[in-house]
Amino acid sequence: MKYKLLKDLYDCFCTPPELQAQKQEIEECHQALSKVLGKLERRLVLQIIDAKDRIAEETSIDSFIAGFELAWKLSVELNHYENERSVSCQTAMGSGARFASKEEEK
Repeated sequence: MKYKLLKDLYDCFCTPPELQAQKQEIEECHQALSKVLGKLERRLVLQIIDAKDRIAEETSIDSFIAGFELAWKLSVELNHYENERSVSCQTAMGSGARFASKEEEK
C-alpha cells in the first residue's frame, strides 16, 4: 500500500460508527432480494455491495490522510510563525528596545 504508515494510523485511531439500524436495513433488503433473485443476480448484487463498501473505505482513509496532511501543514506553519516571532522579539531586545509594563508607564 502506498501510505502504509498513514493507513496504520487510520486503523489505530478511527473507530467506525455502529450504524446498527442501517446494517439491519441492509440485511432485510438483502434477504428480500435473495428470495426473488436468481443465483446470478444475487451474485451481482453482492458484487455491487462489495464495491460500494470498498469505495466507502477508501474515501474514509483518504479523508483521514487529507485531514492529517492539513494538520501537519498547520503545525509547520505555526512553528514557522513562532520562530519568526521569537526572532523578531530577540532582534528588538538586542537593539536595546525595552518594553515597559503598565505600572512603569505611569
